Amino acid sequence: MANQQPTSWSSGKSLLRHGDVPFRVSTVTLASFVVALVVLIGAIMFAASAEARQAFGLDVLTGQEWNPVETDLSPPTFGAWPAVRGTLLSALIAIFIAAPLAIGIGIFLAELCPPRLAVPLSFLVELLAAIPSVIYGVWGVFVFVPFFNTVFSEPVSQAIGGVVPQFAGPIATGRGVLVTGVVMAIMILPTIASLTRDVLRLVPNTQREAMLAVGATRWEMIWLAVVPYAQAGILGAIMLGIGRALGETMAATMLIGNSQRINESWFAPATTAASLVANELTNSVSPLHESALITVALALFGITLLLNLGARLLIWYVERGMRGGH
Repeated sequence: MANQQPTSWSSGKSLLRHGDVPFRVSTVTLASFVVALVVLIGAIMFAASAEARQAFGLDVLTGQEWNPVETDLSPPTFGAWPAVRGTLLSALIAIFIAAPLAIGIGIFLAELCPPRLAVPLSFLVELLAAIPSVIYGVWGVFVFVPFFNTVFSEPVSQAIGGVVPQFAGPIATGRGVLVTGVVMAIMILPTIASLTRDVLRLVPNTQREAMLAVGATRWEMIWLAVVPYAQAGILGAIMLGIGRALGETMAATMLIGNSQRINESWFAPATTAASLVANELTNSVSPLHESALITVALALFGITLLLNLGARLLIWYVERGMRGGH
């Protein structure tokens, strides 16, 4: 009994000396701080959007008319569905274009590229990811939009616009959902490609050697052994790209046309939630207008959280399947 107290004291002193307890406390505190920050942001936006939610309810998000100006004949109306629709549609177009290209680039850099070219090409891919979005927006307005209209929008509109309403004309300024989605695809492509490359490089060589040992070709080895092993990480990279596309503000504001009307044509101007908030929040004409814009931002915040939650569940399901779980 007499020896137990010194042993306990020595054990506690040892934990403090090796830093186990301070490290545990600090990491738990930092992790809790991140969670608390997310909850705090959501709570503040939820409280700030109370006036609009009480006045319009779900019509703030599902309504199709947005008119913040109050007149003697009509009260202000806030319906953000065109912005929500534009956000989702432009992000889907961007990921549909960027994901296959980015995965192909990642596979090439990790598995097929000669070593002397892998480093400079990887540097160029990462450099594209570091370019500010306003640069993409300026380039899109002055370079890409005229080129895109000449080689794609106008010919496609004339050829199938009468049959497929999504490609109907006429092409006015050239700014719209489709051109915005293409530019955003260029923006998110280097992020997905660089993460895919890093994930593929972490695949153990035993996966490659086992496939080659049974007579597989190099392509079969990559497609049947390397990519399936890294598919959880690749899915995470794609979800990260979608998250950036959903929240893109500057390039979308410059390219999408900022129109509150819903048009079936992807060539027509539209708007996104981020561009709507960025354009009008600093110039809001009333507290109700400001509250409605914060409601739109809250909806975008919720979409992002749901997307990340779905991504985590999907990655967990894929990893569970790879481990043979039930």
